[in-house]
Order: sequence, then structure tokens, then C-alpha cells
Amino acid sequence: MRESQTARGILNYLPPNLRGLLEGLPDSAWCHLEEVRLRVNRPIMINLPGRELLLDGRGQVVSNLADAYSVSADDLVRTLQLVTGSSLYAVEEELRAGYVTVSGGHRVGVVGRTVMDGDRIQTLKQFTALNLRISREVTGAADSLMPYLLDRKRVRHTLIVSPPGCGKTTILRDVARQVSNGIPALGFPGITVGLVDERSELAGCYRGIPQRDVGPRTDVLDACPKALGMLIMLRAMAPQVIVSDEIGRTEDVSALEEVINAGVAIISTAHAASLEELMHRPVLRNILSIRVFERLVMLGRSKGPGTVEKIVNGRTMQVISNGDCGGA
Repeated sequence: MRESQTARGILNYLPPNLRGLLEGLPDSAWCHLEEVRLRVNRPIMINLPGRELLLDGRGQVVSNLADAYSVSADDLVRTLQLVTGSSLYAVEEELRAGYVTVSGGHRVGVVGRTVMDGDRIQTLKQFTALNLRISREVTGAADSLMPYLLDRKRVRHTLIVSPPGCGKTTILRDVARQVSNGIPALGFPGITVGLVDERSELAGCYRGIPQRDVGPRTDVLDACPKALGMLIMLRAMAPQVIVSDEIGRTEDVSALEEVINAGVAIISTAHAASLEELMHRPVLRNILSIRVFERLVMLGRSKGPGTVEKIVNGRTMQVISNGDCGGA
């Protein structure tokens, strides 16, 4: 199955002994695999939606932490060598941000001891844990959402809101793809999309090339701070819509306002479990109070990650759809 093969791509970044532990997992586990967590001197953990698996030294699932395979410092070093191509220097900028993106768009979170240069992280060393996060694209994840985001041949300014783990990235990626492709059934032609992917999660760029389908008319600015990236896109690539991941800083909102004032549509995301929680964040409260966003989309997990729980008219704050859209 395709989902299984997608996840199995991370085996290329594990040393033989760890690879052997995971190879015996059934397809059903691979299809839903979210993370593989490696922590020095602690059990290897396989995370699936809503549950975790522990594996012993033979790759068998066990229930007790004491019986699980304990990751060694050497395991971590060898994994990191595979992830970085044996060159920490080559991925130094990514390491400062705490992750490395590998082929397939999968992301490896990295923690250890930080070396600071003033208030800036200079590098990481003495690595203690890795989190191999599976990147998946769900083509059509935003199908039920698209009619609410389009106004004839125009994209409405949209903010997608959810707590972590509710499919924000998956939905946003598919929105970008559909806007770029065009949607004949809705009479919507494909338009130019500027995708600002600060954390390399949306397009999953590896060596600058998107590993995920974000559409044929999409230009990607990878690993660039959102505020700067939105302005670069606006001035350099003449997009008709700019898509970015999580906004939340003052400079993000200032850039967003400049984009909108230039007549370019914006689609972005924010972390919050509800509109009430969103309004408690001063920066976002200010942008919501001037009714810039035409659509506020609330995601949850009631029918699985990516469930559209509520769609709100951002100008009137009236609910226009309430819990009738399935998950991704």
C-alpha cells in the first residue's frame, strides 16, 4: 500500500539493528505510523494515532518499558550520520532550528546541548534524542472545505485554526495544491501560489526540491522566516495567493497586512483549540478584530485528524458550517 511505502522511507535513515526492529511491523502499523522516537538509554517508541508501541530487541511488541529495546548513544550517532549524510556542517542551519528534512519530506527532530551565541543558537551538540516524523500527503483532504474558501474565481482570506496533531499541515498543503491546480467542478481556474514554508513541513523540500505535491503553479520559499518570506514572495513572484504556516508573531501580522493591502489573498494557520483561545493571544486578537480574514476554519479530531469542526465567517463571526465535514 502507498501509505505503507511512504512511511517505510524512514528505514533508510536507521542503522541496520534499528531497521531490523521496525521491518517486522505489519502494514497496518506502517499505514498509520506518525513518529519513531529515539532517546539515549531509553526505550524506542513507535507512535501511532492515539497509542504507542514498544519493541524488544527482536522487534516484537511488548507492553512493559523494562522489556523494550533501549536506544544506545551509538544508535543515535549512527542514525544522525545517515540523516545528515555524515556531514553535520551541511545541515547546520536546519539543526539550529531543531530538525532536518530528509528525502520524502520526512522530518527528523533533534535535541541535545545547545551552544549559544548571545541570544542565538549557534549549534547543537551532545545529541540525546531524535524524533523521526512521517510526512504524509492526503490528496483531497480539503475537498469538503474548498467551496467555503472560494468566491467565484477569487480565494477568500482564510485562517485555519487547530491544536497540534489535528491535521493543519495536511489540510493547508491540499488547499495550496487545489488552488494551484484549479477545481473545474467549482469553475475555479488554477492560480499562482506563493508558498512560504518556514519549517519545511508543507512542501517537504529536500535540497530545495518539494517532495510533496503542492501544485503546478506553486512557487516555494523554503526555510525562510514567514514575515520576510511573505514580502519576498509579494515583490519577487507576483502570486495571486500566499500560503504560509503558523502565524503568531507581530512581524507575521504586519507582513500579512501588507500582503492583503497589495490585493493578494492569504491562507495561513494558527495554533489554538478554539476561537476563544485564539482571542486570548494579543497579536492574533488584533488581526481578528479588524476582520481581515473572511473564513476561520476550526479543525479537530472528532472524526479523525483533519476534521473540519466549524467554519466561521470572519467578517460577521457567524458560523456557516458546524461539524459536517469529515477527517483527512
